Amino acid sequence: MTEPSSTPSDLRKLIRTPDEKFQTYNRYGKTLPGVEWLPLSGGAEANKEVYLIRFSPGSRSHPHIHQGSEEFLVLDGELTDHDGVVFRSGEFVRFELGSEHWSFSENGCTLLVILAGGTNRPLSTNGSNRAT
Repeated sequence: MTEPSSTPSDLRKLIRTPDEKFQTYNRYGKTLPGVEWLPLSGGAEANKEVYLIRFSPGSRSHPHIHQGSEEFLVLDGELTDHDGVVFRSGEFVRFELGSEHWSFSENGCTLLVILAGGTNRPLSTNGSNRAT
């Protein structure tokens, strides 16, 4: 049996998420009451972004359109999409480029989110957007 290779510390990033403080979700110039997030990798300027997001009971997202793909794994709780589809703990969801929606959580939930190829763009809540 061979010994495992040693990975230099500058080539590995470890985030102990239970020890980290979630931040108020304030992207796109608006805060979302009851929604917090913890950025893990990448960023809005990158081609890929990974973060944890936590919805408190009764909270919701803004209507938005995906300018790339959005994928998420429900880690705990349930998230309900605007059309009534419920995403439960352990389920993996993918929204494709151009899809529009908003979501809410009646009892709270935590998601691991992966954005690739572009960020989400907020939609007007008083226009004729399909997601509203």
